[in-house]
Amino acid sequence: MPSPAIAQNGSHERKDSEIRHPNSTMGCGHKDDKASLASSQIASFSHQPHQPLSTPASKEVWKKGGRMFSILLAVHLALLACTLVSSGAFEKIAVHDYDVFFLLTVMMLIVIIWIIFYLVGTSRGPDAILCKDSHAGPIWLRGRSLILFAIFSLVMDVFKIGYYSSFYSCLSAIKIIYPIVQAIFVVIQVRWLCLSGRGMETECGLMLTLTTNLAVWMSAVTDESVHKKAEVEVSLFSKSSSAEECNCNSQICQIFKNGYFWLYPFNIEYSLFASAMVYVMWKNVGRIIDHHSHHIHRLKFRLFRRTFFVGIMLGLIILVSGLGVLIVYEVQVNSSTESSKKSQALTMYYIFNIVCLGLMSLVCIGGSVIYRFDKRDMDRHKNPTRTLDVALLMGAALGQYAISYYSIVAIVASTPRDAISALNLTYALLMIAQHTFQNIFIIEGLHRQPPKEDHNTASGTEAIHPSDLVRSLTAPKKMNWRRKFLREISMFLLLSNIILWIMPAFGARPQFDNDTELNFYGDSMWPAIVDICLPFGIFYRMHAVASLLEVYIMS
Repeated sequence: MPSPAIAQNGSHERKDSEIRHPNSTMGCGHKDDKASLASSQIASFSHQPHQPLSTPASKEVWKKGGRMFSILLAVHLALLACTLVSSGAFEKIAVHDYDVFFLLTVMMLIVIIWIIFYLVGTSRGPDAILCKDSHAGPIWLRGRSLILFAIFSLVMDVFKIGYYSSFYSCLSAIKIIYPIVQAIFVVIQVRWLCLSGRGMETECGLMLTLTTNLAVWMSAVTDESVHKKAEVEVSLFSKSSSAEECNCNSQICQIFKNGYFWLYPFNIEYSLFASAMVYVMWKNVGRIIDHHSHHIHRLKFRLFRRTFFVGIMLGLIILVSGLGVLIVYEVQVNSSTESSKKSQALTMYYIFNIVCLGLMSLVCIGGSVIYRFDKRDMDRHKNPTRTLDVALLMGAALGQYAISYYSIVAIVASTPRDAISALNLTYALLMIAQHTFQNIFIIEGLHRQPPKEDHNTASGTEAIHPSDLVRSLTAPKKMNWRRKFLREISMFLLLSNIILWIMPAFGARPQFDNDTELNFYGDSMWPAIVDICLPFGIFYRMHAVASLLEVYIMS
């Protein structure tokens, strides 16, 4: 007969782990698990003469086989979508926009049907309960950021439907069907990702969803790039067979057209965020959580707690100044034909970015130095979501790295050199340095344990000893200044990355307005480099904002 203390400790372990069955996937429990911890351990060591066929080894084989098949499916679908989207971007290739629309519509319809059948099937199952896996997604995915971008994507679909409906008589029906299906796809997917929370066991279905989101992202990026370069009248690859007959002359049509193009950045970010979350779910299929080595940290976001307001104020100054620079830049570059005003706009843009990137680099270096004095333990446990965050940061930064290095080569090799070229060279060098220092700061912050007082509270410790009480009273005073500085740094970097996301996402493209790289690489090579690499740079800024928010909360 176990003592009351042992029974109490066992109950606390079951609460902390929130996993009630060792064979559950993605941390989902079962309702029929009523046994105590001691009895479950005794039962696990009992002798069973006849082992079932579903041994852990066989389950691992099936898991690897299903994962390999889902990867092959995703690779073939992604290559097919990439081929059609890239072919449709060129007028000399006989692939029309409605061919791409048809493929994306079919893919979204298949995913919609799969999600509906899966949700209906799991809701009727006897073991269909909500998951409680603390590693099912990072803070920025488990929050409301995905819903926010989904709302803007729905508004974009409404504008797109209104735009195509303005001259539906001369368009293919698939152009109107596509935004309708996309809106339904967004609603059902958000309902599934954010509100369902049930564990997924179908790896192929998850990978199909991931590939569909990436295909929609590729289509949106290509559409936006072609629109910004060619100023087409009919969107999406500007090569419909009836493009000459479909003219957008009415004022309401122009409003719909400009509206949905301005909302493209939100749809692009939504597709990438949804892809990241589906990838986390795919990685968690069949994963058994070690509830003795993982603790669930219930961290609360408190903006004005223990702060000097320095980071927030400086960040807001950078944000407001950047918005002003963006407005002036757009007006002078797009509305004026004088080269002097264009040069002034480029000079103003480069100076602002040089100051902003320089401050961010210094702040990141200071944050890394503070981490050297931080006494918090490193979190060395295996965490799929943190691994994904780091991989996305490092991978997305490659896009901006590529643009910067191409610019450096073009500026150094070109003659003559003027003031704008010097500013552009400084801007490219600081862009490389800022990405590097910021990645180091964010990765160090993501690998730190939460504060000890919060960690002890979250782990369910109830006994208080005199020595622990003295440490709890003295430790916050010694650690307080480090945590405050880290919060100020995180908030400043967060606001600065927001404006550095807004500027290229909403029209500021000095890569095309400055003729140095364009003349050096040519009209075909340089636009291809920018169109491929810049979307990754834009996504890096938004993902850095999400990661910095997590670092701020954990500080």
